Amino acid sequence: MKNVLEKLVTNSQKAINDGIYDITETLPKSEIDLEESIKNNVHASLITEIKFSSPAEGNIRQISDPLQIADSMISGGAKALSILTQPYLFNGSPEYFTKIRKNVKLPLLMKDIMIDKSQIDAAKKMGADYFLLIQALFDNGFVNEIDELIDYGHKNGLKILLEAHTKTEFDNALKTDADIIGINNRNLDTLEINLETTKQILENSQKSKIILSESGIKSTKDIKFLRDCGADAFLIGTSIMKSSDIQNSVSELVNAI
Repeated sequence: MKNVLEKLVTNSQKAINDGIYDITETLPKSEIDLEESIKNNVHASLITEIKFSSPAEGNIRQISDPLQIADSMISGGAKALSILTQPYLFNGSPEYFTKIRKNVKLPLLMKDIMIDKSQIDAAKKMGADYFLLIQALFDNGFVNEIDELIDYGHKNGLKILLEAHTKTEFDNALKTDADIIGINNRNLDTLEINLETTKQILENSQKSKIILSESGIKSTKDIKFLRDCGADAFLIGTSIMKSSDIQNSVSELVNAI
């Protein structure tokens, strides 16, 4: 895992050094409370992700208008959007984020490898509602002071999705003030996916926060399985971005419950 994590951190530091997060425009965030939306939703709560490539998948979809993709996802019933802003390895961009923020009222998650307060400053300026932190980066010593970054985010009006992959990471994540805990079904060491990860982590766990299951979710069967395991919501990117009919793909998954 350390090699992958190190590569991700190096990428983010390069993006910071290259001025990727030097945002000049300030945009308002959503007025919708995502956690309340999830709690009150009778169907599957989807956070759908706009990403054109990833280290695990390579190129996922030909780069096209992110707003058009966002509109299709929203029409399908997504409760929030996750937008990649990391240019290296993920073909993301803060420009995609700001374009969507100007036209979309739903809550937005800035999806990046967050290692520095300057990225949180960018998230605030772009009108993000949430940003991602990865517990493994802190547990393995690549980034210090997780509580400091969470507190900084909260002081700037942002909420935090904190992602874990192992039971130990999950337990550590629950001890923080993060708002939503994500369980990543992808092993960052092997990049392999196993939906049983969510099941194993949530077995005999005291759930005190909203739990989001991430990675490898492709079908209504997957949604039902993860819901039965205790997941409250689902972050889905690759399978939807690969679809020829994004709106219909999202709608089918939303109506799995």
